[in-house]
Amino acid sequence: MKLMQASEELLKEHYISLRERPFFSRLVKFMSSGPIVAMVWQGQEVVKTARMMIGETNPADSKPGTIRGDFCIEVDKNVVHGSDSVESAEREIALWFRSDELICWKDSTEHWIYE
Repeated sequence: MKLMQASEELLKEHYISLRERPFFSRLVKFMSSGPIVAMVWQGQEVVKTARMMIGETNPADSKPGTIRGDFCIEVDKNVVHGSDSVESAEREIALWFRSDELICWKDSTEHWIYE
């Protein structure tokens, strides 16, 4: 986990799959407007579990007790991002963290994300 200010370049790369969407520039501007906390979670079915804890992309569709259900009002000003797949998580971890910042709790040769 680390507190950081994300550059527009990093955010554009992180959200590259959304670059053609009309809200892309607003998203990058919002995400670069203040500090963020970047985290890596490890564990069995961690992507699935994290997505359940985070809630739906649209906070109006999120259940109470989820992060988005309790703390988010607008899709454009989302309070949390979570990888949607193991492949996305691996790509995103490589964007946000250097390898020497990652400490595996079990075995240094183990993958960070696994299902």
